[in-house]
Amino acid sequence: MNRKAVYVEKAASLFREGYNCAQSVLLTMQDFWNEKKPLEPKIASAFGGGIGRRGSLCGALTGGVIAIGQKYGSNKPIPEEKEKAYSLALKFYDRFQKELGSVSCRDLIGYDLTDPKELKKAWDSNVFLQKCVHFVEKAVDILIDLT
Repeated sequence: MNRKAVYVEKAASLFREGYNCAQSVLLTMQDFWNEKKPLEPKIASAFGGGIGRRGSLCGALTGGVIAIGQKYGSNKPIPEEKEKAYSLALKFYDRFQKELGSVSCRDLIGYDLTDPKELKKAWDSNVFLQKCVHFVEKAVDILIDLT
């Protein structure tokens, strides 16, 4: 198994363990990039389900953007120092959308997770392990390709 495949599988494994999509991508990319000061996974907790189950931006996408910011962002208000993170985030977003057809959690999984009945249907249908694990894997795959 090549290095990229190991990290794609690690992301899927973290998701299956119970981390949400954003946390799984963030933790995997921190490990891939060997971040010396890793962020705690709780920072990405509220991004699951398209930001608090709102169905907005896919958590795998937002987790990837958090990881990009951690690796390539800046702690200073200097526009030039933010450019690498902006550029990479844009490429990541565009490729994620192109390859998966949407960046919207609701569009990708087909359920309104803010509705308790729809949330139950989503759990009952096993959509998270059938679809979301793929989005997590794809996010890591794309990020590794881009960096």
